[in-house]
Amino acid sequence: MKILFVNKFFYLNGGSERIFFQERNFFLSQGHKVIDFSMMDSRNSFSPFSDFFISNINYYKSGGWLSKIRQGVNFIHSSESVQKISQLVVREQPDIAHLHNIYHQLTPAIIPTLKRYGVKVVMTLHDYKLVCPSYLAMKEGRLCMDCNGKSFLKPLTSNCQGSIAKGLLLCTEALWHELRKSYDAVDLFISPSLFLANLTTKRITANKIRILHNGIDVTKYKPCYTNNGYGLYFGRLSQEKGIETLLNAHAALTNPYPLKIVGTGPLDRELRSSITNAVFLGYKTGLELEDLIANAAFVIVPSECYENCSMVVLESMAYGKPVIGSRVGGIPEQIEDGKTGFLFEMGNVNELAAKIELLSTQPDLGVKMGQAARRKIKNEYSLEDHCEGVLKIYKDVIGRKISRSNLT
Repeated sequence: MKILFVNKFFYLNGGSERIFFQERNFFLSQGHKVIDFSMMDSRNSFSPFSDFFISNINYYKSGGWLSKIRQGVNFIHSSESVQKISQLVVREQPDIAHLHNIYHQLTPAIIPTLKRYGVKVVMTLHDYKLVCPSYLAMKEGRLCMDCNGKSFLKPLTSNCQGSIAKGLLLCTEALWHELRKSYDAVDLFISPSLFLANLTTKRITANKIRILHNGIDVTKYKPCYTNNGYGLYFGRLSQEKGIETLLNAHAALTNPYPLKIVGTGPLDRELRSSITNAVFLGYKTGLELEDLIANAAFVIVPSECYENCSMVVLESMAYGKPVIGSRVGGIPEQIEDGKTGFLFEMGNVNELAAKIELLSTQPDLGVKMGQAARRKIKNEYSLEDHCEGVLKIYKDVIGRKISRSNLT
């Protein structure tokens, strides 16, 4: 099978790129022909198709009004992407295209282009872009679904971005692709969570969405059911990740328990200067991060945004760690409350503190939950099963065997 893999970044920039490369490498290992389409960048991994990548685009660079107008047009419809992916498709003749993160640089303009050449199209949903022009589904630090997949003028009329110019650009982008019916050309959407799938039905019919959880290579994670006596948070230090709620809960503990914070972000300096007993370790990766997770007693994911299928949760469970997560987005689909960890009401300091107290004072409970978490990962989130599921989707799409919706 010839598979065209499309993602705007061709290096590990975030969770969506991790999923992208996991799938790409699996199909390469299985002998399929993998064709790449992305954006040029000095950090890119090697690709034999890099000559077809579009020029690097950085919307944060300043420029004059003419430059800003040109950037705005390219933000909505990239003529370079359309031209280059057309050349690539003509040369390689892929059986199917699998799109991941394409917004703003590659743009959805490539979708109708692929269909004009008779290429089947599958798209993985990594965020809420189809129902929220800003993709975050947040306004002023709070959850927001005002657009609801239909009211695309909201970013402008409500000024949810704090910038009229940015709101206008996002409105124009959403309305342009709605009028052009760009997303109608996608044969099937893959949603990593039921939560995201249900939200996406505000815009896309349910029979065009298939739920397939993210996968993780469990063979690369050795479970560790002992610990060095600390709780762990690893991720972005920003308001929507609930880090302030976590620190307030930690400060409210009846029995103080060590807490390690890994990551950076806009709240980094402010949180470090506040009165807290937590230890801030900054950005960690590789073996350092792996050791921190493996030796933790439990991991906390206090998100206050609509998480999809959190890789933080999956990694922690793969190491045999119970996870305390907020009851929001797709997190409740990953954590079985009272079995593989605990769920708490988003933003509820006292409830989170109580869950931390339980795991910090009952180590045997933590071990039992960690073992259950590891079993759940092996049974429900293995990378091999995930990729086999993707392959089945490809075959169904190519064979026009799209089944009725599995949404409930």
